[in-house]
Amino acid sequence: MEQSLLNIGFGSTVVAERIVAIVSPNSAPMKRLKDEARKERRLVNATHGRRTRSIIIMDSNHIILSAIQAETISQRYATLREPS
Repeated sequence: MEQSLLNIGFGSTVVAERIVAIVSPNSAPMKRLKDEARKERRLVNATHGRRTRSIIIMDSNHIILSAIQAETISQRYATLREPS
């Protein structure tokens, strides 16, 4: 089984097939989700010290923070999903 890696910025990648959602971090529910994940040690910070611009929710219940805009990551994801 071949897995596709999705670039989420600054050399970080995730397995595209395991992504549940790519969302903007600005709403109150997303801030709560991020805080809960941090408290439960399920948070992966891939921003490399930059501002969080997107939250990636994985099927493993991990939350990944990225410094790349959610729209950009979504476009990259859609490109991976296109049939060859």
